[in-house]
Amino acid sequence: MDSIQKLIEIFRRFPTVGSRTAGRFVYYLLKLQKNKTDELINAILELKSKIKLCQQCFNPFESEGSLCPICKDGSRNKNILCVVEKESDLISIENTGKFNGLYFILGGTVGTMRKEDLNSLRIEELKKRIRERNFSEIIVALNPTPEGRATSVLVEQSIREVWLNEKPAGPEPSRRITHLARGIPVGGELEYADEETLESALEGRK
Repeated sequence: MDSIQKLIEIFRRFPTVGSRTAGRFVYYLLKLQKNKTDELINAILELKSKIKLCQQCFNPFESEGSLCPICKDGSRNKNILCVVEKESDLISIENTGKFNGLYFILGGTVGTMRKEDLNSLRIEELKKRIRERNFSEIIVALNPTPEGRATSVLVEQSIREVWLNEKPAGPEPSRRITHLARGIPVGGELEYADEETLESALEGRK
């Protein structure tokens, strides 16, 4: 395999990138001046060396400490947790300006992973996060796709399992699991929903 084809195959591994788009990327890079290519290479190296994952929500960030700016923000409502599939979903919800709670990035869905990769789904980490804080509401904000719906069932079962086994002393606390309202079209993804649609889906959750 020559260098061009090798790079095309690498770009094809990117989400939503097919052979034609991968080829365009490669031939675009061939036309770039060396200093522009070096700039791209250095930016990728910096991304891998400077960015880390938040220890609580797994959101990538670049700053001091082990927690991202959202988890460190004292003004956030720490009684509400929003579970999303990926980083871009978190950004989409955050951009609405209508959610002021905390997040948890699951890292994928059941249907998109091979059996040997299911450990990459952060179910155990989610359980640990729920045990650490007594959330009054957990929003399961996964995409309304077949994979998202299957994962939502798994997530909801895991939440209920923790709550059942971790009953606090005294009166039963008020806790609920909610889902986004059907503002998002079936088969659609949060990443591509406009802010008004996402806002309606958040406000109408149940």
